Amino acid sequence: MPIPKYNEFYGAVLNFLSDGLEHTSREMIGPISDAFSLTVEERAEKLPSQTQTVVSNRIGWARTYLKKAGLIVSPKRGVFAITDRGRSALASGETITNDYLSRFDSFKDFFSRPVAGVETAKQDENQNHVDSDAKRSTPDEALAQALSQINEQLSDDLLDEIMKISDQAFEQFVLDLMTSMGYGSVDNATQVTPFAGDEGIDGIIMEDKLGFDLIYVQAKHYAPDHTVGRPDIQAFVGAIAGRDGKGLFVTTSKFSKQAREYAERQHIVLIDGQRLAELMIEHDFGVSTRKVYKVKTVDTDLFNGYLEE
Repeated sequence: MPIPKYNEFYGAVLNFLSDGLEHTSREMIGPISDAFSLTVEERAEKLPSQTQTVVSNRIGWARTYLKKAGLIVSPKRGVFAITDRGRSALASGETITNDYLSRFDSFKDFFSRPVAGVETAKQDENQNHVDSDAKRSTPDEALAQALSQINEQLSDDLLDEIMKISDQAFEQFVLDLMTSMGYGSVDNATQVTPFAGDEGIDGIIMEDKLGFDLIYVQAKHYAPDHTVGRPDIQAFVGAIAGRDGKGLFVTTSKFSKQAREYAERQHIVLIDGQRLAELMIEHDFGVSTRKVYKVKTVDTDLFNGYLEE
């Protein structure tokens, strides 16, 4: 089954804490995952940031919202216990949803707080419309999804700009990108081969700073709907045969399945238009930072120092 959304973990968290004992956040993950029969792969799945598993993140936000509603408490950091209100919720037999939690002022107040630097539409609407069960992502996931959508649009915009440059300029563009990624970091480490009669090699870059290992590059400035097939890769393999180097084939379009399979067998690295845009974003090549949002967390080392005194 798909990993439950954060709001679908409410009942499981309360049930786990129904023994009345205090439990750490780590203790919950296994039993609650068992309750939903999550697979090994589902338990290991991570957020796009790769900093935390999806299950741990969603259970964590479920605890946060249950705590805001007063159904559980945290007597000390990372430790949780059920409250009388939480026991009453379980005894009622009702499904614990965001609408259920909205019965409690402390939960509604949490969502009606103004966010620093963000203008809200109407305060009354903000108070009356608490996060519904239709909104099933945690804040971390929502932030990652929003960033993904922004980067998808940015990728499209980048490819549009790349298509405006000439074929020859694209060859230099690819080599400059490789330099920004750390390849060819010494003087004259990258070079573009003559545009005419290049024998299928459009550029050469150094894999290491001293130039012991060379990478031969072919850059094809094709329309996005074009497909690079296996014959193109075979021709490139033939061009670099016997040159004692590695191969990198870059295009603004896409590769066929047969081309990818053949390239993998020949140890040729392929970069299509989508991957090219991703690398540009990752290495700040051809892009600028519009705004930075800092996501902060508790500095446990600092507080542990005070507890030890």
